[in-house]
Amino acid sequence: MPAYIEQIFHEKKIAYAIFDQDLLLAECSHNFTRIIQNVSTGSRISAWEIFPELVGSEDRVNAVLSGNKKRFQLEKISKLTTDKAPFYYEIILLPVREKVYGAKRLLIIVTDTTAETSLEQAIRQQKYEIELLQASLSGYGHYLTGDILGESPKIKKVREFIGKIAHIPNTTVLLQGESGTGKNLVARAIHQTSMSPKAPFIEINCASIPATLLESEIFGYEKGAFTNAIFSKKGLLEEADGGTLFLDEIGELPLPLQAKFLSFLETKRFRRLGSTQEKSVDVRIISATNKELKEAVNENEFRPDLFFRLNVVTLNLPPLRELENDIMIIAQKFINLFAYDFRKQVKGLTDKAKAKLITYTWPGNVRELRNVIERAVIFAEGKKIDAADLLLTEEKTTDMLETRFEVPEKGISLAEVEKKLLFDALSKAGGNQSRAARLLNLSLDTFRYRIKKYDIARND
Repeated sequence: MPAYIEQIFHEKKIAYAIFDQDLLLAECSHNFTRIIQNVSTGSRISAWEIFPELVGSEDRVNAVLSGNKKRFQLEKISKLTTDKAPFYYEIILLPVREKVYGAKRLLIIVTDTTAETSLEQAIRQQKYEIELLQASLSGYGHYLTGDILGESPKIKKVREFIGKIAHIPNTTVLLQGESGTGKNLVARAIHQTSMSPKAPFIEINCASIPATLLESEIFGYEKGAFTNAIFSKKGLLEEADGGTLFLDEIGELPLPLQAKFLSFLETKRFRRLGSTQEKSVDVRIISATNKELKEAVNENEFRPDLFFRLNVVTLNLPPLRELENDIMIIAQKFINLFAYDFRKQVKGLTDKAKAKLITYTWPGNVRELRNVIERAVIFAEGKKIDAADLLLTEEKTTDMLETRFEVPEKGISLAEVEKKLLFDALSKAGGNQSRAARLLNLSLDTFRYRIKKYDIARND
């Protein structure tokens, strides 16, 4: 081949090789031996040895060789070079006319795509990290000042808990409660009261990241640890060193990763993926879940040893429906926020609107209340939000609204009525306590307390 053509091939990072009818290397360009290492110009090596990625595609390769198929292409093939650097290329298989060589031949064109693929991977990684950062920040609006709003006994207990745990900065904390009860807000409040202002607070939602990526996000990885690891990266444990790592939805942590995380909790040491070097960090772990971890342990979905290790200090956050007049305090906070944001003159709630908020069950808790108030402020016409402005997603059914309970003249035992309702809910739920609690608009803890109070489980 003329030298100038070889020069063009070299500059364009393209090479070619021709294989005979037995798929043995017949000839190749000089650039081929530079792109595909460990192959010499005169060697009689097979295409299968040079390109093991073709194994499994024998029918298509033979179809190209025989001329029955015009071309076959493989993209983004990856290898490590002799110096362990990532290398990407693509190959195109084309048939060669028999009259050129007097026999069937196969032409394989190789294009070095390392630079393009590496850039694409870097862009994808940066986009993914931006998405992670956005997800991490999405839970914190400027209305979240670290203060826990409310004056009910249950909210006061939450504040007392935060005050006590602030003096023990290394203790593992487990936050439990329904979705939307403000577990991330409490986690940040614990961090702010127990750490210096410059200490990092890193949050990750274990349910929002694919299981295959979660380990590398938490522990980090070294360059070349896997196909797309084109550079080393710190994990969130290292990013949180000296501060707090908040693992939301810890119940979604895959079982294999649970074992590795338990080992870290015991030793405070870990290894990045692809590394043999141990690292040590000083970090407080706060985890949260809306699952019943005890049930997950019983169903072999969560390791019991990890549960006991996380369950050192536990706080159960109350659902919004159990916070009495705190609903009005939180609602007013949101009204002030959105009235300012939307430049509206809304100042508060009418009595009917207050009654509607108090009697609603709030399955989405504070998160749902925030959305309801935001919409109401947008569409409110006057200075006060009326009941009609409050769009609730779980309105009481007509049957429930029409149901009337009348007290008999001779009186009735409230305890017996409550006991019967609990028993009926369990029956309709097929014995499933979580479902029965939802039928009565109770939290699971409250429901369990009541069936224990009336000894229903043992009697029935």
